Amino acid sequence: MGIIQELESRGLINQVTDRDGLESLLDEKQVTLYCGFDPTGDSLHIGHLLTIITLRRFQLAGHKPLALVGGATGLIGDPSGKKAERTLNEEEVVHMYRDRIKGQLQKYLDFEGDKKAEVVNNYDWIGNMSVISFLRDVGKHFGLNYMLSKEAVSSRIDSGISFTEFSYQILQSFDFHHLYEEKGCQLQIGGSDQWGNITGGLELIRRMSGGVEGEPPRAFGFTIPLVTKADGTKFGKTEGGAIWLDPDKTSPYEFYQFLLNTDDRDVIKFIKYFTFLDEEEIQSLEKEVETQPEERVAQRRLAEELTAFVHGNDALKQAQNITDALFGGGDLKELTAEEVKQGFKDVPTHVVNEDAKPLVDVLVDAGIASSKRQAREDIRNGAIYINGERCQTLEKTMGNEDKIDNAFTIIRRGKKKYFLIQY
Repeated sequence: MGIIQELESRGLINQVTDRDGLESLLDEKQVTLYCGFDPTGDSLHIGHLLTIITLRRFQLAGHKPLALVGGATGLIGDPSGKKAERTLNEEEVVHMYRDRIKGQLQKYLDFEGDKKAEVVNNYDWIGNMSVISFLRDVGKHFGLNYMLSKEAVSSRIDSGISFTEFSYQILQSFDFHHLYEEKGCQLQIGGSDQWGNITGGLELIRRMSGGVEGEPPRAFGFTIPLVTKADGTKFGKTEGGAIWLDPDKTSPYEFYQFLLNTDDRDVIKFIKYFTFLDEEEIQSLEKEVETQPEERVAQRRLAEELTAFVHGNDALKQAQNITDALFGGGDLKELTAEEVKQGFKDVPTHVVNEDAKPLVDVLVDAGIASSKRQAREDIRNGAIYINGERCQTLEKTMGNEDKIDNAFTIIRRGKKKYFLIQY
């Protein structure tokens, strides 16, 4: 099965220019392809992951991926999918974002061997371009009617679009032309919202680059679908915000839990999109969803595969340990300090400096109980749990034996109210 057939079987083809020509090219040679990532923040999020994984699929099929970090285009702002102008960041901020994102991309592709990936930065060829060169050498190839016909622009005509964002499609088109000329890059991939920018690049290559023996240049564009959930909402958005690839912004445990809570209606589609599992295993998981949905076998498999891909096997193990301790009857005391920090990231935390302190005082000082009287009543009634174990001893003193990894104690009041004591 060729790479295009594999992508089609996974539902990953949205639009492609000259599919037969692209399949022929991919069959006859190693193809260099690219996808762009603008540094509009200090981390990529899970919404970027599908294009990263698609680059990886092409690499596994023997082709050479280029991950473009838009140090230049990130200063301009892509209007695609936006209803209003972006706020422009300062140059030093964009460069910091660029370096962070470059580091993330280097985790997910193979940078060794004959199909080794490269990370490129369009600031290297756009940053020093003069206004005259931009207008005479590149801009002259773009007709106004052609640019206005692009959905990213036409959708903003009524609400307004600046010349800055209007010119974005020219810069991205020039990226494709530059990589075609300098790296032999013949394919650009992207999300469905990038179709207009990608076809603009193909048109620029046609106009500025000569073909072989009179034949037109062989360059192609390919987009993958927008990832949506069964309820119509965008994948990767939660009440708490985006699911980031940076573990300091979204911990591996939070990442794992997000995937573990995937709707039954979405899980097989997401497994096809985001994992490298073969068709036989996917079909087996689909049967599990149909016959034993309560076991959530497919959700666990999705969470395992994607957490390991993004954060590594050690982080996956941590996420599984936390999940088992909180929801599977595991022993909280077996957690490490790092696992406690991940699993209880958002619970109220109180710092205790003493080596030993009466439980009643801890409950009051930490705001777990409103008074010593209330604290004693909660202990007496069995409402207080220390590291998962009920405590009904009024004279209990918190000591070293209650510390997890010599750093934390987890106190629960009732069924769901957790508090973290930090030493």
